[in-house]
Amino acid sequence: MTLKHFTAALALLTCTAATNAADAEFYNKGNPPGRPFSLAVRTGDLVFLSGQLGTDDKGLVPGGFEAQSRKAMDNVADILKGMGLGMDNVVKCTIMMADMSKWGDFNKVYVSYFKPGRLPARSALGANGLALGGEVEVECVAYAPTNK
Repeated sequence: MTLKHFTAALALLTCTAATNAADAEFYNKGNPPGRPFSLAVRTGDLVFLSGQLGTDDKGLVPGGFEAQSRKAMDNVADILKGMGLGMDNVVKCTIMMADMSKWGDFNKVYVSYFKPGRLPARSALGANGLALGGEVEVECVAYAPTNK
């Protein structure tokens, strides 16, 4: 990233962020008790989603990497839906995988959640140990203008 690109990204973030932290909206509908984080935080026109694992109310879903990948993406979609948003609002995702050799397998699941030609910017990285022993975690940022 060049300094010019960094400056432009910082300017965008500054323009879309709330004027102060007191203006942020914290979304926790359906967040299991005891989790030390909000599912999402809206500040201005941006919504930051916490990383989602392939879990349901019983823990990690059975079925391995593909099942966990689908459930993590479903969890992202469910949080957005609860906020009145959808996957079309997602502009950036960060994917963390316990095994980077499964990157191609994840991509097959991932693209099914977005319209062709409308894929968010994305980073993917290998992680040495995800929460709850998960195989994949998905974190996203959504754009949702407040002045609709």
